[in-house]
Amino acid sequence: MRRPKDRDFLETTEGLLFCVVGYLHPPGRYVAYLKYTPADTGKWARGDVAYRRELPYYHVRHVRRTLEWLEAEHPRYLWTDPATGLRFSHVPEDAVMRHYAPERRLAGIVASPADSLERETSDLTTLLSRAGGLPTELFGVSGSILIGLHSPVFSDIDLLVYGGDNARRLRAVIDGLTDEGLVPLPDDRRARWRAETAARFGLEPEAVADLEARRWHYRLFRGRYVSLHPTRAEHEIREAYGDRHYTPLGRAVVEASVTDASEAMFLPAVYRVTDVRWREGEPGPLEEIVAFEGLYGNAAEAGERVLVTGHLEAERAGGRRLVVGSGFLADGGSLRVLR
Repeated sequence: MRRPKDRDFLETTEGLLFCVVGYLHPPGRYVAYLKYTPADTGKWARGDVAYRRELPYYHVRHVRRTLEWLEAEHPRYLWTDPATGLRFSHVPEDAVMRHYAPERRLAGIVASPADSLERETSDLTTLLSRAGGLPTELFGVSGSILIGLHSPVFSDIDLLVYGGDNARRLRAVIDGLTDEGLVPLPDDRRARWRAETAARFGLEPEAVADLEARRWHYRLFRGRYVSLHPTRAEHEIREAYGDRHYTPLGRAVVEASVTDASEAMFLPAVYRVTDVRWREGEPGPLEEIVAFEGLYGNAAEAGERVLVTGHLEAERAGGRRLVVGSGFLADGGSLRVLR
């Protein structure tokens, strides 16, 4: 069994369900945020156990609330990472009762779907596999379907595709699948997303409209909301935990030109930058912008100029990066393309 990676789930001995973040995990621990907890009643259920969703959507302020709850109820899950200085939720290896791997769960669904939602998931996977010329083994399923809490009445389908090149192949063909039931989101739903996102993240309407226009991987399949998330294949995980250590330098605001956005589809999204102009913070070299907030994945392309608010970190071996979606900042920061 491989090590946990982005968008896998971990179930603990207490029945807590965590979603794994990224690919770099310290020895004996896994970086993850709390998503579901057992409850007396709840919209989500598995057998006789109901669950409450602790994170309605990913945002620093919501994650902070889960950290406060864990601090009070299960403090062993809070840990300060010496590589970054950030205190965050980490699941100890000895607390993991079950590791949910998206590709294994999806393979079981494709082989034998158990309900109408699983049949839709299987059909969607088959459609994307055929359209992209990719084997179904390169896909996975996350979210409530992965952990068996889903409801055919209201649950979405959150698919993963492993590998950057595979994701680019799907992006190139996805607009041609409307006759097979995979269609763009309708105007009213897009308008609602723009309004909610502007309010949640404190963004200007123009910036939200630009982000929305780049959301190629959110669709409806037979009327059901679906998302497709590029995830690193094993050979694309080229860094190991501890390869780099960072010293926090505080909030910074910069303008920069993107030179490489080939890894901006993943979480965290990575943008290589040059020609940096400092509006706030400690001026100096800056090589990359790293976004842990999924909203800012695929938010800019090479050749575009961006305005970024984030947390500045210095690598102890040299070099610096600006992090968006960091717990060091109350609002997490932001990234938008300048016109």
